[in-house]
Amino acid sequence: MGTADTATVRIGALAPLSRPGWVEAGRHLLAGLELAAREVNGRGGILGKPIELIVRDTAADPAKATAAVDELAQLGVAALVGEYHSVVARAVAARADALGLPFLCSSAVLDALAEQATDWVARLPPAQSYGWRVYADFLLGAGHRRVAVAIQSSVYWAAGVRILRERLAAAGGSLVELDMSTLAPDAVGDALAGHGASALLLLVGYPEPAASIVRAVRSDSRLTPLLIGAPAGQPEFAEWASLLGQDGRAIPFLRYLPEQLSELGVRIEKALREQLAEAPSFVALEGYDTIMVLADVLQYRAEGLTCAQAWARVAVEGTRGKIRFSRVPGIHVWQWAWAPVQVVDRDPEQSERYRILHTG
Repeated sequence: MGTADTATVRIGALAPLSRPGWVEAGRHLLAGLELAAREVNGRGGILGKPIELIVRDTAADPAKATAAVDELAQLGVAALVGEYHSVVARAVAARADALGLPFLCSSAVLDALAEQATDWVARLPPAQSYGWRVYADFLLGAGHRRVAVAIQSSVYWAAGVRILRERLAAAGGSLVELDMSTLAPDAVGDALAGHGASALLLLVGYPEPAASIVRAVRSDSRLTPLLIGAPAGQPEFAEWASLLGQDGRAIPFLRYLPEQLSELGVRIEKALREQLAEAPSFVALEGYDTIMVLADVLQYRAEGLTCAQAWARVAVEGTRGKIRFSRVPGIHVWQWAWAPVQVVDRDPEQSERYRILHTG
């Protein structure tokens, strides 16, 4: 590895800032990281040295992210943070583990973030198996026993289907898959005919084909009673509302917020709103919490603790609750178990307002 500038503590920040990545998610994530870095620096930095964020765009590309990790390691970063896309974060985790470089994952939820146990990686968001089970419980509680999914090929989407299918089956429900690699969005209505599904979940890319599927379903009179859902959170971002207008409302999705933010959460939400010039998503809060946690971890590391000892000692009051890490069965990284989980949608009467439909 290269030698770091001893005047700063360099941290490599990874986020999807260009297509086909979810650019709005990357922008919110980076805003949270930057706000927290400024606050840490305002109180003296880490061991008297300011944080320097070195940002790299992953563009939702695992190979590009892996190359960025190697470059950042050569630049002498003390740790890696960020990433939104699970398949990208998994590549980052593998390379960070191989290099012995701490990586605090801000937003990716895939259970198999690492293929084997590692002490170099920790994660803030809840594992997919936890959050998506909460979503399945919401569906069952709302009376949806037969569910269809519009799905594209992806490790992340496939894992989601398994979680949903198991939870639904345990309650006597069922799930049918519509393969969007062979099906055009405007053919979804015909494909659903005869299935008897009362809900259609979007396990597809954003903004397309997700937006086109929503438009097709909303314009099909046969599907008027059908619930459209998006557990991965596509409707969270302002672009969704601008793309779809009224059609984009009342589509339940997962977000990782408590019913009420703490005093700290309220203050940070306000600061991020000013910085972004729009309402911050939970992803921006994840970014903020990431740097606040990592500041403590790097302090512990400077005191001679191993990475595992540093993760284990974390007890940070984050924007969404007290953050502590532990070893969770079946999860190979250090995990906050668990960030608060909500199922929400955009209010049909007012797109900027969210309705909390279920909590887990």
